[in-house]
Parts: sequence; structure tokens; C-alpha cells
Amino acid sequence: YNPVLMTDMYEYTMLDATLQDGTASRDCVFEVFTRHLPEGRRYGVVAGTGRLLDALADFHFADEDLRFLRDRRIVNKETVDWLEHFEFHGSIRGYREGEMYFPNSPILQVEGSFGECTLLETLILSILNYDSAVAAAASRMTSAAKNRPCMDMGGRRTNEWAAVAAARASIVGGFQGTANLLAAKLYDLTAIGTAAHCFTLVHDSERAAFESQINALGRNTTLLVDTYNIEEAVKTAVEVAGPELGGVRIDSGDLASLAQRVRNQLDALGAVNTKITVTNDLDEYAIASLQTAPVDSYGVGTQLVTGSGAPTCAMVYKLTERAGDDGTMVPVAKKSTNKATVPGRKLAFRSYEYSLADCEHVIAGSKEELDMFTPEEGWQDLLVDFVDHGRIDDRWRGHDAIIDARAHHEEALKALPITAQSLMRGDPVIPTQTLVLPQ
Repeated sequence: YNPVLMTDMYEYTMLDATLQDGTASRDCVFEVFTRHLPEGRRYGVVAGTGRLLDALADFHFADEDLRFLRDRRIVNKETVDWLEHFEFHGSIRGYREGEMYFPNSPILQVEGSFGECTLLETLILSILNYDSAVAAAASRMTSAAKNRPCMDMGGRRTNEWAAVAAARASIVGGFQGTANLLAAKLYDLTAIGTAAHCFTLVHDSERAAFESQINALGRNTTLLVDTYNIEEAVKTAVEVAGPELGGVRIDSGDLASLAQRVRNQLDALGAVNTKITVTNDLDEYAIASLQTAPVDSYGVGTQLVTGSGAPTCAMVYKLTERAGDDGTMVPVAKKSTNKATVPGRKLAFRSYEYSLADCEHVIAGSKEELDMFTPEEGWQDLLVDFVDHGRIDDRWRGHDAIIDARAHHEEALKALPITAQSLMRGDPVIPTQTLVLPQ
């Protein structure tokens, strides 16, 4: 797909006006941050950066895009001519995927001309807001699962493109696989899935359905056992597949009680290695309630793709520095009530005590001031470079980048105080301190 029109109209009307008055070429620094976490959450998880870089690589205007902008009179002919040859020549840096963020963390900084940077605003926010929301929900779920794998089954609970984005973001947050085949293809993810209730119902008997599935997929498959009577289904499943049956799935009822009974029944039938998967509108709280139950894995749908009640992160994209008439960079900021911003470009560090994070440090100032700033010993630099003067660093794209992001997320979560993994509502687990250097 072409991402150039996945944006708000005013990005183009602003571009049109600034090309006419000459300010489109002014060097600028934009920043993505959030003023607050979703209510009661202790931390956020950055996700979507790899998707953003993929979109940036494809951010070129086809003839039909330019024709649409011209025919609708959204921009004038001179702007159409400018867009025809558009390439992003700026630089982007920020928190890596899988990293934790907190209120006022400079999650992403975009530097380039105003014309270039303003076109990316809506695209950046739509990707980061949704993907980070899903990754944070996935993180809470995998924490509650305590090393038992979680799988994405949410594709039918959101729109088709969000399903692909959610599958990818869930991996960043700790999930192990997805039922979405397009996501599995695009990002080389583990695909999972066997059969639904309709498969059992279309056969003349449950036994016939199980025989069909095992003939097609082998004894290591997972059989859905709650279409009729779970106890009878488990008995039939082991009779058909033998003790080598790979797994059974329970999708309804009191999951903890049923999992215990099914585990005991499987063991009594000799199927001691058969795994139990549970589904049925799970969220992090339901998963936590199953910690003592003999469950081997979880399939999560609706609550994953909706951010478990927080489907966006309230991230914003604000201009923090721009060139003046003489080319000198000038810090700028909003002063609106409750929406004030911190002027200047940023550095970001995390400090630790006894190997646990204790504070997020945001340093604001001019490029010259920040170049001379020396962080205290032991502070972790949180910013990495994604794009350098138009050149995209491919280390942050593709399958390996997603797996690296999941590993980084796991380590970063371990480095937070343990209260980060509490499901009780609370304040951000570490504070953010902002230091504005003399301008």
C-alpha cells in the first residue's frame, strides 16, 4: 500500500501554505511524546517503529495520488510539482522498539524541513499510538502468564489492517505467535491455529471431526474439546489420537476448574504430555487468575487488539525547535493550559540504583548545549538513530528487529521495580525529571 494519503488533510494544506510563504524549507525538530500514561498504568511500551520505517521507505507519490490532491484542490499545482519528487531527507531518532516509556519521554524526534516533517505527523502518530497500546497490553498479559506462552487470536476483533499491526506489536510485547497469516508472512512470525467449533459441528460426530483433524494435521495437533461435553470429548480425543495427542483447547466455562479436571483426566488416560490451551475473551486479569491452574498456553483476542481498555497512548507530535530568519535554531513551545510543551530538542537517559531503574531523565536544549552535556555515571542512553539524513537503518526493520525488540522488552521490564508488573492501578513506576539547559 502507499502511505502518502494515510494522513489528515491539514498536513497538506499547511504544506501548501508554507511552500507559498517560504517557511516550508525551515529546519525543524518535531517530538513525539505523551503527557500521561493510560489511567492506572505503570509504564508504556514503544512499538511500531519498524512499521513506521517500512512506511517511510514507501512514502512516494504515485500519479493517482497527485491527481487526487490536484483535482480536489487540496493543494496548488506548485505543491503537486514539489510532491512529485518527494523524498524524506531528514533524520529520526528515538526510543527503540520494546523500550519502556513514561510521561514526557521523547519517544521519537524527527528533524528535517517543515515541509518534510509535517507530512509525516498523522502517519507517525497512527502507527505509534496503536502499536504501543497493543504492545503494552501484551506486556501486561505476558507478565501475568508467568512464562506460559501467549498467542494472538485477535484478527476478527478489529479491522483487517489493525489485525496485522496488532499481531506484530504483540510479539514486541512478549507474545510467541499469531493466528493472522498475513502478519506471519510479512514479518516471518510463528503462525498458529487448528479448528473452530464449526469444524466439529459440520461432522456427523465429534469422533469423526477429531479423526479428520488428526488425519490432516497429525497427532501433535490441538483438539477443541468444549463443543458438547468436555469430559466425553477428552476421552474421545485420547482414544482417537492416543497418548501422543499434542493438545486440547478449552474456550468456555470456568477455565481454571475445567483445566484442572482436564489435566487430571488426561493424566489418568496416559496423555501426560498433552498440553492445555485456554481461550475465551482473556485479558491480563483473567490470565493472572489462572496462574495456579494447569494451563500451558493462552490464546488472546479482543482485549489484545483493543489495548485491554487503552486502545491508544495519547501520543502527540509537537514542534520543539525551528530555524529563524537567519538560520539559527530557535526553541519553540506551546503554552496552552494543560497542554504546554518543553522547548528544544531532547536527550533521554535512565538511571539505576542496585540494578533497578529509579528515574527517567529528559534533557532539553540546543544541539550545541546537548552535545556538551555529560550524563552521570551509569545513566543509560535511551535514544538510537533510525534515519540519518534520509538513509534508513535497516537494523530496525524486519523479522530480526521484532525478535530483538521482544528480547529488549523482556530485559527492560526486569530492570524496572517489581511494582511495574502489578495489575493494580498506580502511578508510573519511575518518575520523569526534565532539565532545561540555559537557552
